[in-house]
Amino acid sequence: MSRAPHPRSLLAVAGLSLVLGCEPAADIRGWECLAPANAGGGWDLTCRAVGQVLQQLELAPGLVRTTNLPGAGGGVAYARTVAQRSDDTGLLVAASPSTVLRLAQGQYGSLTETDVRWVGALGAEYGVLAVAADAPWQTLDDLLAAWRADPASLVVSGGSAVAGQDHMKVLLLAHRAGIDPRRIRYVPFDGGGEAMTALLGGFVQLFSGEASEVEGQVEAGRLRVLVSLSPERMRGLFADVPTARESGIDLTWVTWRGFYVPGGIGDEAYDGWVDVLRQVEASEAWEEARRINRLQPFFMVGPEFEAFVMSQVADFRAMSREIGLIP
Repeated sequence: MSRAPHPRSLLAVAGLSLVLGCEPAADIRGWECLAPANAGGGWDLTCRAVGQVLQQLELAPGLVRTTNLPGAGGGVAYARTVAQRSDDTGLLVAASPSTVLRLAQGQYGSLTETDVRWVGALGAEYGVLAVAADAPWQTLDDLLAAWRADPASLVVSGGSAVAGQDHMKVLLLAHRAGIDPRRIRYVPFDGGGEAMTALLGGFVQLFSGEASEVEGQVEAGRLRVLVSLSPERMRGLFADVPTARESGIDLTWVTWRGFYVPGGIGDEAYDGWVDVLRQVEASEAWEEARRINRLQPFFMVGPEFEAFVMSQVADFRAMSREIGLIP
């Protein structure tokens, strides 16, 4: 998606910038990564992990600041980027399928997916459904049999808002398993940690989240993962966990970790960010950061990533209509 450069060109800040080749410009304060939520979540992790590697590799012109701007499921940061920082070439904003899902459902008001430029994704997590270790269900088929018999008997917890990605995973799984999604009981919590605590305390029966969130509790023998929403079986701790597809339900959920930049920056600055992310992904420093942060390999940048996001918006809009969340 090519756009004409903004009149405030890269040369306008040349006196205060360190511009190497086609790298994005930034003033003397360095670059900023905007995390659209409080510290500790996935968007915050994305900014801090990538920012640290950018500084390690000396790709950034100074510090890479992480700024937390929570609100409206990422909507406050999205609106700020579009309305107030549309030509800021030193700004990255963390994103994930949660961002795309809200855009697909029209939850950012009149703003759309074309109001920013999508740069790339550097890693991913996969969705899982887990139960307490002493739960009576050993497999997804066991759980679905009980769920079909009495959908209201099971309560699901997740770290996203109602109609957010943790909720959507369960609604889609239920719908495709022949269970009326309108009868699914879901309780949103402020993060996966609180949602798992509710499960371990016996207040809910099922947890919807990401594989990285449950690793510690699975290793401690407190949780059992019934199904992964990965395209193929994961390695390591979850190697024995079947995918939804193996259980006859065509559903995957890949929580990519990536970025968008302001929609008003020129092609030169956009291409610079794409090149920067390529260098990050190819580095040993990022491989180690991805391992520490329990991210699976997932790399896509530039026009390919933009096309991927546009396609995902359309898919999420269709899914949301399929289960009656939007008209």
